Amino acid sequence: MSIFKPLGYITFAISIVQFGLLAYSQEAVRLGTPISEGQLAEFDLIATPDGSGFPEGSGTAREGKAVYDTRCAACHAATGEGISGRTVIAGGDMQSEETPLRTVGSYWPYASTIFDFVRRAMPADAPKSLSNEEVYQVTAYVLYLNGIIQEDTLINADSLNAIKMPNADGFIDRSHIQ
Repeated sequence: MSIFKPLGYITFAISIVQFGLLAYSQEAVRLGTPISEGQLAEFDLIATPDGSGFPEGSGTAREGKAVYDTRCAACHAATGEGISGRTVIAGGDMQSEETPLRTVGSYWPYASTIFDFVRRAMPADAPKSLSNEEVYQVTAYVLYLNGIIQEDTLINADSLNAIKMPNADGFIDRSHIQ
């Protein structure tokens, strides 16, 4: 009797055991729960530059300061100067001789992007926790910190798209390039 025949049986037996363990582990581990239609709708909160996707609500920078101070300043500091290079949201100059500082005011081409980002991703420790009113208020405050609007300018779905960002004409959309 060849030694290879028993080895073949052993290999076959090991394969059966491995398959059984794999099947058991896939059946035994049940991560999460199925998502409901209501929960799925919360993922589709995109507000686009063309004005679609904005909820009801409004706010001014004066109102937004209170929300910013309690929910945003821990990362973005008191006046948007940030606590690290990645958290700076005010200032910057895309025309500088040195490496440009890309901030909301110096780089982003649309004011609607601020609203959309804050609504879906901020604050970083509790995304989507701000009400629509608070998002409008914080958006207004960030625009104010960047000198783009006045403190009492009312921001809403209509007025947000009318705001001309400083780098709107300097932004090159390369999303179509792969």
